[in-house]
Amino acid sequence: MTDFAAARRNMVDGQVRTADVTDLRIISAMLEVPREAFLSPAMAALAYLDLDLAVGATGGRRLVKPMVLAKLIQAADLKATDRVLDVGCASGYAAAVLARIAGQIVAVEQDAGLAQNARGALGALPNVSVVSGPLTEGWAQGGPYDAILLEGASELVPETLLRQLKDGGRLVCVLGSGPGAKAMLYRRSGADSGGRAIFDAAAPLLPGFVKPPEFAF
Repeated sequence: MTDFAAARRNMVDGQVRTADVTDLRIISAMLEVPREAFLSPAMAALAYLDLDLAVGATGGRRLVKPMVLAKLIQAADLKATDRVLDVGCASGYAAAVLARIAGQIVAVEQDAGLAQNARGALGALPNVSVVSGPLTEGWAQGGPYDAILLEGASELVPETLLRQLKDGGRLVCVLGSGPGAKAMLYRRSGADSGGRAIFDAAAPLLPGFVKPPEFAF
C-alpha cells in the first residue's frame, strides 16, 4: 500500500525544492494537499511522480506536473489578499494549493464531469468557487483578478484572459507546444499587457487554446 504522506514529502523535496521554488507557502501547501485525492483510484498510486497525470472520463485532460505548477505559482507572486482565476482547474488540485496561499480562488472548468469532481473535492474550502464555462472566456463576472493561472499550455497569447486582470495583475502560463515551449509571466499595465519567458516548460494543451491550422496555397 502506498505511503502517500512519504511520497508527498519526496515529491516536494525531490521535484519542487530542487527547482528553485523557495516560497515556503507553496512548499507548505504542496505538503498539505493530498494530490491522490484529485485522481481516480486507478491513478492514485502515480500521484507524486514527475508526470502530467490524466484526469476525467476521457483521459484527455491532465494535472500539470508538480514542478511546473509550483514554479508558475511562485512566478505569480501571490499575496494573501489576492483574487485568483484558475483556468482549467480540472479535478481541483491546483485550486486547493492556491487556496492556502491567496485570498479568493475562482476555478473555471468547461468539462462537466471534472467540474463536478472539483466541487466535491473543494467543497470544504470556503475561499474557492468552482464555475463552469469555456476556458478561453475565463470568468469575467468574477473579476478583475490580481492573478490568473492557466493549468496547461496555450499556443496563443490569451488576450481575453489578460483583459480580466487588474492593473498590475499577473498571468502565468505555458506558451507553445513541443520543445520550444516556455513558461510565461504576463503583467497588465493600464490597457496594455506585456510578457516575458521565465523558464523552459512543457504542459498539456488546454482545450480551445490551440492555434488554428495555417493553409498554404
